[in-house]
Amino acid sequence: MLRGLTTIRLVADDVLAAAAWYTELLGVEPYFKRDIEEVPAYVEFRIGDYQHELGIANTRFVPHTHADKTAGTLVYWHVDDVQGTLDRLLSLGATVHEPLIERGPGFVTASVIDPFGNVLGVMYNQHYLDILGTRHIS
Repeated sequence: MLRGLTTIRLVADDVLAAAAWYTELLGVEPYFKRDIEEVPAYVEFRIGDYQHELGIANTRFVPHTHADKTAGTLVYWHVDDVQGTLDRLLSLGATVHEPLIERGPGFVTASVIDPFGNVLGVMYNQHYLDILGTRHIS
């Protein structure tokens, strides 16, 4: 069945601006870029301990675009410092979607809306660290 995350896809009207914003946030350039009819259609980053894919698609090529309100799936990325990460996201122009919440020992979450309308969740997750500690990362 479900074996793990492969690609998280975000959307933006201006893929170049979104790619620049995420490059600033992540500290890495996209490893993959695709233009269609000379319009940036998609960029993709590889990030994190397992090199997960974070893609940004041009809303022109996405059948269902943003609703007026945020809802649906929220993906959390593990971070070691939720407050520090939240502060950095806000300094880059994101807005609070859900403030920092301690959900129990070893589990703290927050989420923001990036400047392009996507919800981005961050979480300190002790379970993630426990699993990571049992795996060999090269």
